[in-house]
Amino acid sequence: MNNNEATISKMRELKLQGMATAYLNVLETGLNEKYTLDELLTHLIDAEWYDRRERKRERLRKGAGFRYHATFDEIDFTLKRNLDKNQMLRLSDAKWIRQHKDILITGSTGIGKSFIGSALGSIACDNGYKVYYHLTGRMLGALKEAKKTGMYLKQLAKLYKTDLLILEDFGLNTFDHESRLILLDIMEDRHGRKSTIFLSQLPVASWHGIIGDSTIADAVMDRIAYGSYRIELNGESVRKKKYQDS
Repeated sequence: MNNNEATISKMRELKLQGMATAYLNVLETGLNEKYTLDELLTHLIDAEWYDRRERKRERLRKGAGFRYHATFDEIDFTLKRNLDKNQMLRLSDAKWIRQHKDILITGSTGIGKSFIGSALGSIACDNGYKVYYHLTGRMLGALKEAKKTGMYLKQLAKLYKTDLLILEDFGLNTFDHESRLILLDIMEDRHGRKSTIFLSQLPVASWHGIIGDSTIADAVMDRIAYGSYRIELNGESVRKKKYQDS
């Protein structure tokens, strides 16, 4: 093993995978003779930095559990569904996450709520934020079970550490008393500290009644509705249209 091979081996042992790959490429292409020492060092550090950032992105995306592998560039703004491209462009910089704002996306089934929510979540991952995408009913059910096993507070803490929580099918089923209290706990923790995207087939105006118990519903909606961004989709089902056109 020559000195270069030993250096690359040590890089990999130190988990400097991006740097090792870049250095090997430099040696194979003969670019090492064209770089100054400063330029070579900058090139290797940049390669490692980009490699780690990309691996972090992939790890965050995989851990998020998105319903769709969607990106902002894949959102179809030509469809007639009341999707404001200017608003979406403003949201694409993830500033709203840094400001701990929420997004409420409503519209009928098949209109593209989940895809848009997944695309916004993907942007969050690209910016280094931890994202958690889940069906509302399943998440609440899991938290009910956590109460029985004494793991409730630990699970709440896990949710709190999530920079962006995406709740699919919010309001699909009415809330029982325990679910209402759990929802209030979640929103109390997250309001003004973290961001949440709500995906619902029902208009926001009906959420108060679906949550039930006016006192709890008032408290929840006060944390959800005010200061949030709203995307109210309407029109023909995108899923149905794509099926008919295929």
